[in-house]
Amino acid sequence: MKILLVEDSPVYRHVLSGYLREWGFDLQIARDAIDAWELLSLPDAPSLVLLDWILPGVSGVELCRSIRNGSTNERYVYTVLLTVKNEKQDLVHAMEAGADDFLVKPFDAAELKARLMAGKRILDLHDKLVLAQESFRFAATHDFLTGLWNRAEIISFLARELDRGERDRKPVGIVLLDIDHFKSINDSLGHEGGDAVLKEIGGRLKAQLRRYDGVGRYGGDELLLVMPGCDLATTARRAEDIRRCIADLPFLSLPGGNPVTVSMGITVAQCPGAMDCETLLHDADLALYRAKGKGRNCIDQTFVSNQAVSS
Repeated sequence: MKILLVEDSPVYRHVLSGYLREWGFDLQIARDAIDAWELLSLPDAPSLVLLDWILPGVSGVELCRSIRNGSTNERYVYTVLLTVKNEKQDLVHAMEAGADDFLVKPFDAAELKARLMAGKRILDLHDKLVLAQESFRFAATHDFLTGLWNRAEIISFLARELDRGERDRKPVGIVLLDIDHFKSINDSLGHEGGDAVLKEIGGRLKAQLRRYDGVGRYGGDELLLVMPGCDLATTARRAEDIRRCIADLPFLSLPGGNPVTVSMGITVAQCPGAMDCETLLHDADLALYRAKGKGRNCIDQTFVSNQAVSS
């Protein structure tokens, strides 16, 4: 673990550096609070800080307060203050400023090591909680099988993009995609085979889309794509590119790399403020139904009338 030592005394810097390296810490050193803040602002900055209370210019207590009130790359920084001050009110002052621990000079090396080990355990627990929170957030917004957004999240994204389109006076393209003969794939290969096809299609879609497009599992073998800023012609062209990307390349998840095709219904909110999600999805679904009726492995479209956006 990285640790930042903030100490202006050459003697204490030498002594503490020896201890910290002996205990296995990856050490960085700053002689004052300004240098320390610059180091803490870096993306790979230490998350454990050992600092002296009395520093030239900005004090250690003021640095603690800045760490707590400012931004340190949105991560928690555990701080241990070293000081010759030993009054109870000094301890209270340090904790009010945001220090996590407080050690009076001169100190015992074993006690310092114990305090730092406790800080390391707290930071490890904090990291685990952050990872768990991120996992819960991902699970709440993504489809477990494909890793794409789930139905609720992709529809929420569509609603946000319609609002953005109204504000910026830009169209929003919508594509509803259905895997052709998906039931036959499940019947012949089992649900594991069908799941593998869904995953592979999801991966191809993400490779084809822009970083600000949206794609999610709408239900079963239907996927919904949202393309901000795309008019009807652009949405149709991009949908055709996606269709070919799926149909023209063998599927490694199928025996012999057999091909898979998709049908797509597209529509465009040319005037996003005049359209709601339900209407657009209904139009895309009707277009998808027509694409299937034309023999599958194709696209069909419904154009939303270009109503002027009210000012």
